[in-house]
Parts: sequence; structure tokens; C-alpha cells
Amino acid sequence: MGANPAGAIAPVTAEAAGPRRLEPAEPLLPEDDPFYRSPRALTRLKPGRILRTRPVELALLGRIPQRISAWQVLFRSTDLNGKPEAAVTTVLLPWGADPRQARPVVSYQCAIDAVASKCLPSYAFRRGAQALGALPQLELLLITHALTRGWAISVPDHVGTAGHFGAPREPGYRVLDGLRATLAFLGRPPDTRVALQGYSGGGLATVWAAEEAAAYAPELNIIAAAIGSPVGDLESTFFRLNGSLFGGLSTLCLAGLRRAYPDLARGLREHLDNPSLDLLDRAETSTTIPIMLRGTGTRVEDLDGGALAALRTLPHIRTVLTDLQPGDHPPRFPVLAVQGVHDLIISVGNVDRLVDRYRAEGTAVHYVRDLTGGHIGLGLLAAPLLENWVADRFAGRPLRAPYTKTVLSLALSTAALSGYAGVAKVLLRTVTGGPIRST
Repeated sequence: MGANPAGAIAPVTAEAAGPRRLEPAEPLLPEDDPFYRSPRALTRLKPGRILRTRPVELALLGRIPQRISAWQVLFRSTDLNGKPEAAVTTVLLPWGADPRQARPVVSYQCAIDAVASKCLPSYAFRRGAQALGALPQLELLLITHALTRGWAISVPDHVGTAGHFGAPREPGYRVLDGLRATLAFLGRPPDTRVALQGYSGGGLATVWAAEEAAAYAPELNIIAAAIGSPVGDLESTFFRLNGSLFGGLSTLCLAGLRRAYPDLARGLREHLDNPSLDLLDRAETSTTIPIMLRGTGTRVEDLDGGALAALRTLPHIRTVLTDLQPGDHPPRFPVLAVQGVHDLIISVGNVDRLVDRYRAEGTAVHYVRDLTGGHIGLGLLAAPLLENWVADRFAGRPLRAPYTKTVLSLALSTAALSGYAGVAKVLLRTVTGGPIRST
């Protein structure tokens, strides 16, 4: 893309959305790819400023080419400590859509849940990506279904190239700056209607974006957020999962947090036993699913065998753990939250308390609790509800009064069944190479 006289990147044109020549068989990892490198003098640029762009080819599981118009956008953002950084979002449009046409924009936060850069959506989505076991490769199907509504979708690397999985606030900055960059890239005004959506780790990133929006990006016209199983209390979740059936997730989280907090990294080096330190090292290079499968029952232990109980009480570690909790800045727009009552990964009580904090400050939260869906299954079962609710907000349909309701299953509705049928049709189209167009 060429630069205009003001120094910004020129909006993408309809001609740029057409077919492209095939890319190399295997893309470079972000740490080896010059596209991801941060230019100098970022401090002189405003957050959300586009740094560079390129068209990319997407493939389901890295192998089945997808006929979706897609670009990567590198933009200026902000890290946990307020320092400027470069981050990437992947901008998606239906195949052949005119990028200049006015349309709603959704920022979709994947459940990256990993430290390794091959799990970032910008890499995992690409044709030839070697990222088997990366969760964004599975979520691409749900994102593809959302594209059939004609939306533009921004999929940010909200964990960042430094792999700060679990860190607070900065995922929100990357989401919001990714939206700023997406609007500029498409040539849309800042008041374009946008919405946020994400599940699990992507739900937590969506929470941070929703909470930081008013102070960090007040010009964005965010009309709603749809969040599934958004963690709520990361400290509680870590200590509950450590040594459990899902112990690999706690290992991944701790591996990401020690990258973000030097005091925590130092404390872990001083207090963890060698096998636990080895677990964290392995977690930094693995995709999510293998760590979950191999990590069943794994426990991060301190030198006294106390599963970090003593470390948890140290003042400088308490400061880190307290910093992880969302809820201090409730969103100023309506929120739909979905959570499984018997979820073995994310405690329903943690999400209940987050919802209560939001409502106490006036946020309109519509909260649905599912009695039968497990954490992984609910990610699929909830997808039509989350997407339909966002579509209703874009359509300006009346919003019901805030509520909490507990249902037997989100799947037991006509709208849900219709949504699953739509996802099945999109799956057939993706595996057969059909174009993904708005319907």
C-alpha cells in the first residue's frame, strides 16, 4: 500500500481485493519475518497508526486454501507498561467485497491461550502455517461464518509477539488499536459502528478491550461486546487448574506472565523446582492443544512442594496477582456474557462476580448460564448466540432489560439450530474451496 501525503497508509482499494499469486509454501514465523519488525521512533506516532500492510492467503488448518479477502496490518500500540510497540491484526472481508463499502466492523478475539508465536492468528491463519494444535486455526471456521453477514472482521494478535499470555490491559490496547488501524485501512471514519467478540482467552481479551475503551480509545463507536467464558479471576483460575486435568493451561499462563512481569520471573527462578522450570520452558514453544493433552495432572511446584502457596504470599508477587484482575472499569456499552455452570476450566462463580461488578456500576449485562455445556463444547454451542446478539445490535433492534438466566443448553433453540446449520454449510464451502461471500 502506498503512503498518502499525510504519511498515512492509503485505504485499500477494490482492485486490491482480487485474486493474488500464491505465497511461499511455509510462511516465516513472526520472530523471523521482517514484516513484524517495529520501525524506529514509535513514540512519535499515535496509537493505532498503520506501519505497514500486506495481503495474505488464508488456509483452514494451514492446508486448505480459503477464498477470503485478507490483509495483515502492522500498527503502533502500547504494552503493559505504557511503552509503544508494534502489533498485528488480520483484516478479513468476504471474497470479492468492495473494501470501500460502508459496513459494520467486528473485532474477534481468538482464544490464543499460548506463548509461542506460531499460535498468533496472523501466523496460524496463513496458508502453509506449521501450527497444528493452535486454537485460532479452529476458530477460523466461526470467523468465516461471521463473514457471511458482510461484516469486516479484525482479528488482532492480542497476546502480542512477546507472548504475554494472561497479562492485563495490553490485550485491550491491541484490540482497540487494531480497530483504529482497520478503520483507517478500509478508509472508514472513526465513528463507524464496531463490536467486540471473543471466547475463553479471547473473552478475557475482549473484557480488557471493553474496560479500556473509554479512556484509551474514546473516539471508537463500540456499540456492544459479546463475551463467552471470560475467565474473570485469572489468579483463582491458575491455582484451581494447577495439577488438575487441565494443568497444561496453568503452565501456559504462568509461562506468559513471567515474560510480562520481571519480578514474577525472578521469583519463579528462585522458588520453583527444576522440573517446573522445565515445564515452563517447554510451554513457551508449544501450541495449546499438545500442552493440554500432555499436561494432564501436571503441577508447577515450588522447592518446598507447596504448589506455589508460599510464593503467592510474597508482597511483590501479590502485586502482580492483584494486577491481573479485571472489573475496575466497567464498559459503557451493553454486554452479553455466556458461561457454563459446570465448566471445569473457568469457574462460573468468577464470571458471576465479574458480571455483578459491572452491573453495580451501571453496565447493561445480559448473562446466560448453560447447565450442560463444558468449556470446549460451549465455545461452539454459544457461537450462534454471540454472533446473533452482535447482529441485533448492528441492526438497531430493541435491547431487552438486563437479565440473568440459566438454561439447560444453548443448543435448544431454533436460532441455535439454524446457526449450527449455517456453520455446517460454511464448513462444506471451506473444505471444497468455495468463495466465502456475504449472504
